Amino acid sequence: MLDLLIRGARIVDGTGASATTGDVGVRDGRIVATAASQKGGVGESAHRTIDADGLVLAPGVIDVHTHYDVQALWDPGLTPSPLHGVTTVIGGNCGFSIAPLVPDAVDYVMQMMARVEGMPIDSLEAGPEWTWQSFGEWLGRLDGRLAVNAGFHAGHSTMRRVVMGDAVHEAATPDQIEAMVALLHESLQAGALGLSSSLGDAHTDGDGAPVPSRSARPDEFLALARAVRDHAGTSLEFIPGMGEISDDRIALMTDMSLAADRPLNWNLLGSASPTPVYEQQLTSADHAAAHGAHVVALALPDVMRLRSSRMLTSMPGWGEVVSLPDAERRTALADPAVRDRLRAGLDAARERGVAGMMQWDLVELPDGRTVASVAAERGTDPVDVLLDVVVPDALPLTTIFPSLVPPMGMTDESWEVRGEVWRDERVVLGGSDAGAHVDIMCHANYPSVVLGELVRRRNLFTLEEGVRQMTGVPAALFGLRDRGVIAEGAHADLMLFDADTVASEPAEERHDLPGGALRLYAGAIGVEQVIVGGETIVERGVLTDAVPGTLLRSGVDTDTVTVPGNH
Repeated sequence: MLDLLIRGARIVDGTGASATTGDVGVRDGRIVATAASQKGGVGESAHRTIDADGLVLAPGVIDVHTHYDVQALWDPGLTPSPLHGVTTVIGGNCGFSIAPLVPDAVDYVMQMMARVEGMPIDSLEAGPEWTWQSFGEWLGRLDGRLAVNAGFHAGHSTMRRVVMGDAVHEAATPDQIEAMVALLHESLQAGALGLSSSLGDAHTDGDGAPVPSRSARPDEFLALARAVRDHAGTSLEFIPGMGEISDDRIALMTDMSLAADRPLNWNLLGSASPTPVYEQQLTSADHAAAHGAHVVALALPDVMRLRSSRMLTSMPGWGEVVSLPDAERRTALADPAVRDRLRAGLDAARERGVAGMMQWDLVELPDGRTVASVAAERGTDPVDVLLDVVVPDALPLTTIFPSLVPPMGMTDESWEVRGEVWRDERVVLGGSDAGAHVDIMCHANYPSVVLGELVRRRNLFTLEEGVRQMTGVPAALFGLRDRGVIAEGAHADLMLFDADTVASEPAEERHDLPGGALRLYAGAIGVEQVIVGGETIVERGVLTDAVPGTLLRSGVDTDTVTVPGNH
């Protein structure tokens, strides 16, 4: 008898093959039967049956770039990712893991995570104590306690601090490199999925100094990469910097991939560059391929949306009005003299270039409408929308950064260009940064954006290809064993959704982090069920209490993916 039977679904299996209508049977956390409805479906009975008529059944989404390392200590759901169909996450990215540790490194690493990944330091300090030391001890803290599957890289900056102490901003000696390599071997043996590192110019520690990995020389990167080669099912993750990637860093990524005999993924294509740089950045993949290595770029399949809490208060004369108590603020805004003064302050800021980013067609209200579109609806100008709609109710604003092709804005043509880039074989969809920068952004919702915006509304992907890009492709890149597809023998990590309605809700503020700190949180529309290991973890937008997630360990839950140049 089956544990679970999903009957009559439109099955999109994660391979890119055309959808079929049929049944899927699950037993002991694995898919054990699939059958087309036209051939009678699965005949076996089940303890639980889901009628999936009119719904799409797909593999659960695999988000390969998150920073849920700390949140995993207090939030078993790793929310809001599962609400959007995510069943597997990978953390420990950018060189920042919270294991391995030694007691005198805890404060430094905590402050670094707060600064570089935008995690509220009060929440980190109010959360569970960091009492582990080895990577294995850290994984043990999470084993059997998560709703989703999760794996973590060992972070270069963290290991460098453990080995080098306060000397992290100096070049490492041969003995120190050897000690880091030994620590990495120990972490990989305990189940770390690989090595992550960064040369990102924007990455600074709690003191505002460059994070430790930025002081490493090529021989250190290559020594660590060679250690990865000795462990099955491992990979590399890297941050080469923002903007165009220099020739020496392109060469370094190639050399690291060859030294490890593993793919290297880097983050984030286009990033926040004000000019299109993606074509130059993607030459890193071409250089790698020409030398027998494998380098791919992660790309966020959306525009970047950043909460702009200080946008208006930074404008001359606006701060004192915006900060007034509600009743006094509304009274002030009814005064023509105050309104004139605020307009003048905005004009002065624009003349000085301070308001240069305030393009009203790229500034959103909480309901997702732009200031410009609301002005058009009301037959007024954008400043009146601020004075009559935004400021009276203290509505938060979000600035849209048109990724990859900023000069093209949000035009239909810009979306077509982005679609071409996202379909490029040198690109993998991801880069959500879920769990980081939680006060200014929430891109954990990207699966709902792909399915609702890119597939249904804009036809940038077929449904089958959109699903494959978020499931089968990342599973193959990381060698995630028996995941990312719907097939007999695969893990029953699944999402069931309505293709006609699936979408992301606008991000909202929640004060639910330890210590009551704020984070942005986006729910999903049209995601009916999310299943991990055959157990439902999300039902109609609500998390259940189930914690069936597997803590992914290299070589146990992952297969080795090698690169052509070494074989």
